[in-house]
Formats: sequence, structure tokens, C-alpha cells
Amino acid sequence: MPAAGLGFTGYTPHAGVGGSEMRKFVIERDIPGAGDLSDAELQAISQKSVDVLRELGPGIQWLQSYITGDKVYCVYLASDESAIQEHAKRSGIPAHRISAVRRLIDPTTAG
Repeated sequence: MPAAGLGFTGYTPHAGVGGSEMRKFVIERDIPGAGDLSDAELQAISQKSVDVLRELGPGIQWLQSYITGDKVYCVYLASDESAIQEHAKRSGIPAHRISAVRRLIDPTTAG
């Protein structure tokens, strides 16, 4: 049960290129068989994503992704959710759920 004073950290948005505020988002993508994609398939998907990111400019940045059996969880910095939706549309990589990060915790939160 989160409560003030228990070591939970607030979340501070990042400064983007040109001083624009960038927020952190977690994107859930339903991709059946994602965990079985070959290195070549992952490289092609990654390249398409990076190409679209370059087109969109400095208001969006891909940090990393975690691949499970049938889902991919991506961490992005973006000016807003619409930038992520536009990336998904242009890249053809679905974004089924986009969640803004509100708080961060880690083992140091325990004290």
C-alpha cells in the first residue's frame, strides 16, 4: 500500500532535445509468438521502428523493450501519448496499451 514517507520516489519528466518535456511511457504490444522471433526478424522490426523514430523527430525516443512469449513491453520517452500512437501507426507495430509512468520504485525503496 503506497503511502507518503515510505520511500516511494516521485517521477520527474526528462528534458528532451530543445528543452521540451519528455515523459516515460510503458507500451504493451500483443504480438503472438514474439518470444520465438528470430534475430533477423527482431532486427528488421527494430530497424523499422528506428526509421520511423527518425521521421518523427526529437519528441519521441525508444529506450528498451522486453520480449515475452506473446507480448513486447517497450519503454519510451515521449512528449505525449499521441507521439507513441503515431509511431505505432507509421511503423505497423501495434501499441495495444500505453501507460504513462507515474512513480518509480526499486530495491532502495525498501530502505
